[in-house]
Amino acid sequence: MVKVGEYNTLKVIKAVDFGMYLDGGEDEILLPKRYVPKDLKVDDEITVFIYHDNDGRLIATTDKPFASVGEIAMMEVADVNSAGAFLKWGIMKDVFVPISHQEKRMKAGDRRLIRLFIDTQTGRVTGTEKIDKYLSNYELTVAENEPVDLVVFQKTDIGYKVIINSKHMGVLHFNEVFKELETGEKLKGFIKHIRPDNKIDVSPGVKGYTKVLGEEEHILSYLRSNNGYMGFNDKSSPEDIHAVFGMSKKTFKMTLGALYKKRLISFTQTGTKLEE
Repeated sequence: MVKVGEYNTLKVIKAVDFGMYLDGGEDEILLPKRYVPKDLKVDDEITVFIYHDNDGRLIATTDKPFASVGEIAMMEVADVNSAGAFLKWGIMKDVFVPISHQEKRMKAGDRRLIRLFIDTQTGRVTGTEKIDKYLSNYELTVAENEPVDLVVFQKTDIGYKVIINSKHMGVLHFNEVFKELETGEKLKGFIKHIRPDNKIDVSPGVKGYTKVLGEEEHILSYLRSNNGYMGFNDKSSPEDIHAVFGMSKKTFKMTLGALYKKRLISFTQTGTKLEE
């Protein structure tokens, strides 16, 4: 069964001048010629995104939309009419958001945080700004230390409210980030702590030494490109570290410690030296 508004892996059943038809079960779904890879042939399988065109036909594309059904993303309003607004989706088709699903009337050029769902009457992908009803911490589907996808929802006095995996709400505290985050910004993170009342604290990046392993090469590359020396060490400011390396001071110190134990670096009074 083909899932509209999502990625599907389908078999090629027929080639035509204007593209290829894919096996959609009850329907043959066109993959237009512009999206057909050069080496694709009949009986091959291909992963595509499925949506309805303006005439209600199912169409396949290899372009990647800003969000799939059930996901939340920031989108720009392309056009409006008396029934609602059309938002840029990242593919040839725009997403319709009815007036009843707008927090306030949209106008062209607006950027809004939208959740996608299938309208039960039309069967088409539709957007809504009213995403609170889709978010709940009553029954959690995540655990501590688990990697998650985050979308920035709102700035507060203590940090940022973030949407976790398009399902739950959490908090990313100011001491975990070293730059201003924008509403709708997407980032990878992990579950830092779940409280007894199911409130969730998150951190950006990945957990502990899993992250350090990836950052080691980052620092070594920086040292190699700067003649084996950098004016940074564990006493450098968090702001300077994040500006140059894009990591927190805690991660930076853990990475330096791991490299020092491997005898790949040594410390000076003013910075760090490569020992390779």
